[in-house]
Order: sequence, then C-alpha cells, then structure tokens
Amino acid sequence: MDIVKQEGAAPGLLGRADAGLNALLSAISSIWIFAVMALICMDVAMRALFNRPISGVVEFVALSVAGFVFLQLPSAIANRRLLRAEMLIDPLEKRLPQSAGIFNLVYVLVGAFLFAKILQWAWPDFLRAYASGEFAGTPGAYQIPVWPFKFALIIGSTVALVQFLKLAVIEAIGVIRRRSEAGAGFVAYLPGLVFLLVLTAFIAFLFINDPRPITVGIYCLGAMLVLVMLGMPIPLALMGISYLGIWIARGSEINALNTLGLAASSAAGSYEFGVIPLFIMMGVILEKADVGRDAFQVAAAILRRLRGGLGMATVFANAIFASIVGSSVASAAVFSRIAVPEMVTHGYTKRFSVGCVAGSSVLGMLIPPSLLLIIYGLVAEVSVGRLFIAAIVPGVILALAFCIGIYLMAVFTPRFVGAPRPADDMPAMSIAEMLVKLGPIVILVAAVVGGIYGGIFTPTEAAAVGTAFAFVIAFARRRLDWATFKAILLETGFVSAVILFLIVAANLYTRQVALTGIPMRFADWVTGAGLDMTGFLAVYFVVVFLLGMIIDSVSIILIMLPIVLPVLEALDGSKIWFGIVTTIAVEIGLLTPPFGLAVYVVKGVLPKDFISLNAIFTGAAPFVALMILVTILIMAYPDISLWLVFR
Repeated sequence: MDIVKQEGAAPGLLGRADAGLNALLSAISSIWIFAVMALICMDVAMRALFNRPISGVVEFVALSVAGFVFLQLPSAIANRRLLRAEMLIDPLEKRLPQSAGIFNLVYVLVGAFLFAKILQWAWPDFLRAYASGEFAGTPGAYQIPVWPFKFALIIGSTVALVQFLKLAVIEAIGVIRRRSEAGAGFVAYLPGLVFLLVLTAFIAFLFINDPRPITVGIYCLGAMLVLVMLGMPIPLALMGISYLGIWIARGSEINALNTLGLAASSAAGSYEFGVIPLFIMMGVILEKADVGRDAFQVAAAILRRLRGGLGMATVFANAIFASIVGSSVASAAVFSRIAVPEMVTHGYTKRFSVGCVAGSSVLGMLIPPSLLLIIYGLVAEVSVGRLFIAAIVPGVILALAFCIGIYLMAVFTPRFVGAPRPADDMPAMSIAEMLVKLGPIVILVAAVVGGIYGGIFTPTEAAAVGTAFAFVIAFARRRLDWATFKAILLETGFVSAVILFLIVAANLYTRQVALTGIPMRFADWVTGAGLDMTGFLAVYFVVVFLLGMIIDSVSIILIMLPIVLPVLEALDGSKIWFGIVTTIAVEIGLLTPPFGLAVYVVKGVLPKDFISLNAIFTGAAPFVALMILVTILIMAYPDISLWLVFR
C-alpha cells in the first residue's frame, strides 16, 4: 500500500518546514471534515425540531469534498498511503533495490507530471472564479463564493507536487548511490532499465502509430493493468494512462488537460460524496471505542458451549462490528488481536483460528453501512440507501453460511479445526450486561440503516448523525480523550483522501474508457457471442476473481464498472442486485493469494513467527468456497437481494 519507500527526509530547517506544512494542511483537512459532520447534524436538528433547515448545506458540502481531499494528499503522499499492489515491487525492492529505485523514480515523476498539469488547469480556473465572483446558491437567498474552495485545491496540488519532486530526488540519489554497493553491477539495474525502455517504446508507439480510439483504449487498459501489477500507485496508473489515452485518441493534449482538470475539481464535488469521510470517521471512532471486543465477549458468552462456538462467535462479532465500521481491513485487524488468542488458548488450531478471522472479516464490506456499497452506488449512480437495504439479507445469509460451515468443519474435519474445549473459563454474562455492551451499537445501526430505509435521512445525513452518536458512545465509555480525538480526525483524513483521490482518478479513467468506445464494443461482443445474463456473470465473476488476486476491492470496482455497466443495462439487469453480486465477488480477493489484503493484515497484526502466510491462506480457503457458493446463489436468485428493497 506504500507509494515508495523513502530513504531519508530533507534535513534541518527545510525538512522541518516541509513536515510542518504537511501537518498543517492535514490538520485543516481533518478539522474541515469534522466541521462538515457538525454542520449536517445541525441542519438535521434544525429541520426536525423547528422545520428550519440551514440554507446552503448541500452546496457547502459538495464544494468542500475536493478541498479537503487535496489538502490531505501531501501528507498521504509523504506518508506513503496511496494504494498500490505490492506483489512484484516488494520482492524487487528486497532483491534488486537498484532496479526498484528506477521503478519508483518513474512512478513519482508520473505523479509530479500529473499534479503539474492539474495546477496548469486549476490556476486559470481559480482566477476566473475570483474575478467573476462565481458562487453557488440562489441570488437573494444565499451565496457561497467558490474561489476559496478552488484555492484549497491549488494549495494542496502545489504541495503535493513538491512532495513528488522531493521523492523523485530521493529516489534518484538512491539509484546513484547504490552503484557502489557490493554486487550492484549492470545486472542489478537491468529490470529497471528494461522497464524504462519498454514504457518509452510503448508511449512512442502510440503517438507514431496513430491507432483508432478503440485500439488506443485497449492498449491503455492493458498498460494500466500491467503498471498496477508492477507497483505503480493505482490512482497514478489510472490518471497517467487515461491522460495519455485521451491525448492520443483526441489528437490534442488540450482535451486531455481539460478532462484531467474537470476530474480533479468536480469528480467528487457532490453532496453524496460527503458520505464517504463521514462513514470512515464513524468506523474509526467505534474501533477506538473497543466495540469489536465487546461484541466478541457477548458472542462468546452466548455460543461458547457449541462445537466450534468461538469460531461462530468471531463471525457473529464481526457481523456486528462490520455493520457499523464498514471495513474488512479494520475487522481483520481488530479480531486478530481479540479472537485468535482466545481460540488458540481453547484448543483451536492456529490456521483455523486465523481463517475464521480473515474469512469473517469480509462481512465488513457487505453488511450495511458498507464503504464498498457506497462507492459502488456513487459510481453506478444508484441509491446508496437501496443498496444498503439490498445487502441485509445476503449479509445475513453469508454470516449464517460461515457459522454452518464452521460447525460442519468442527464435526467432520477435527484435525483442521483442532480439539476445542468448552470455554467455561470465560466469564458468564447476564442479559443486562449484554444490553449494556451491545445496546448502543444496536441503536446506532437502527438509526443509520432505519433512518435511510424510512426516508428520514439521506445517506450523508445518516452518516453524520451516526458519527455524532459514535462520539457519544466513545465518550460514555471513557475511550475518548484529546489524543484519541486527534488520532480519529487524522486517520479519517488520511483514509478519506486516499479513497476519494482514487475516485477522482477513476473518473478520468471512466471518461477515457467512454471516449475510446470500449464499453460499447464489449457490449457488442457479449451480445454477438450470444451470451445471456448467466454467461455474462460467469465471465465477469472470473475476471473479478482474478483481479482480486492482485489489486484491492475499491480499485476493482472503479476499473470494471465503466466497462460492464453498459452490458448489464443491455441485458436488463438490476444495478442494485449487481452491486451485491459485485461486492461479494470482489471481497473474495481479500482472501486469495497473492494479494489477499485481509490475510496480510492478519499476518501483520499477529506476532512475527506466530503463523505463516500459507497457513493463513489455507485457513481462509473454506470461507472462500462458501463465498463462491453464496455469490452463485445471489446470481441465480436476484430476489434474495431485491425483495426487501421493493416491499
């Protein structure tokens, strides 16, 4: 997930100034997100209590998203938080750091180029907005000037450009210095030089050959996937190749520049995108409040005497935790610390214990409120609220399938599961204690999902109200002090910037894909091949499954949807049902080698020599099989996911 491995930082006063500026912008961005949450809550309260909503909230939130994203990006870049696939670049950095330095140098130069182009477009746009007094709102009612938000984008982009240039200098110095290392002959640089040569030849070929737009699109799609596998940060790969594709397909760089600028300034510029940082903040708060530990204790108290009971308790607790955190990675990290030691202590094998944690962590992206469903809904332009409702029954089915699978494994494969003993030493828990531990969480989930389902809140309002209530829960449990509060805001800012910047990059990619005609050509191929919905789903599932082995879930959705949605519409498929199918399918990739993000999270949280990666993948394999079966079930019977939506 790192962008590059920094070999040092600028020394002395310059280095401190750089770090201080990044920290300042990060703090402004994080406070801005909190202010947006507070403003939305005030708007909801004023509307509910006095029927006097606050004017301009929707416009302010829409304008804010790009501002706080770009202010946070310099810190995300400096702290190596941009998403990338590490399956090839990490081994290269260990074995041939000389070549890895060349790869990373190219990547940061691409980032510098892109942000220089963003600034080239954004500065005149800012001057026009300032000179003309451009505003959002209604004359005579309220007017919000636009130029401060555009200026925030310029500040963030400028500092981000500086960060990329700084990293480029660091990487270049590292490449030069490594020439003197023992064994650093020409062979050590060969993979990097070959990569540089092939990339240059590919770009020259596209310009010289002047192919048709559809051919440009196919070449660019293939190049983007290769660059992602080679470790280029995914948003940079999406933006860089898309910029190149639009330039060549349109025959003019000005078209590519305008498209890049529009994507940077407006791709996430809507009220609905405010839901992402707010749900992220809610999840971070509840993780700090030890909600996962409480859920596991309650589940263990209920299920401890059943065969495989602690495994089921892990699934049950993950389902509760997931329903409010919405992150599989967070679930895997939390329950690796909580559930694995208890299960091993009570006689379960290590591989089964970690398999339960890794496998059940995927519930975090299905049971609402789910970050993945939010992103799908925003990209596919369908109701996030309806997606949440549609995910309830499939989420329950998947959790039950995991529990049934655990019981059957405990009965029929005792060598795999181990020889668990009844957890009689775990403290009993009264109903009153269970209500104290889970009551606030149940209320929170009911308020968020029920408010959306009942039409009381929009998803963005529900996220803001849920976040405020999460703060109340954390404060009531005495888990919220000043240091924790700052950590919550900063982590929210980091994660939000990384995901929203990826969406900005995907917006540019979507425009490039549409321009080159790939979706329509793919739709023609599907219909020409005589594929019905079943055949299309089979092809789609295989592609998503394979992509899940190398890149993260969000990136898969952003890459695949622009290509497959026109086909789905041609086959009269439901976008809501397809969203549930897609979510389960891409989550399988969290458990499959070589990427298997949830597996790597579990491995990273546990002690170094506790268990091998291969053993964790083996332990998660039964859960992969169960997910495939549930995915096929949802594909075959769409009403499973749709019946609550249209009741």
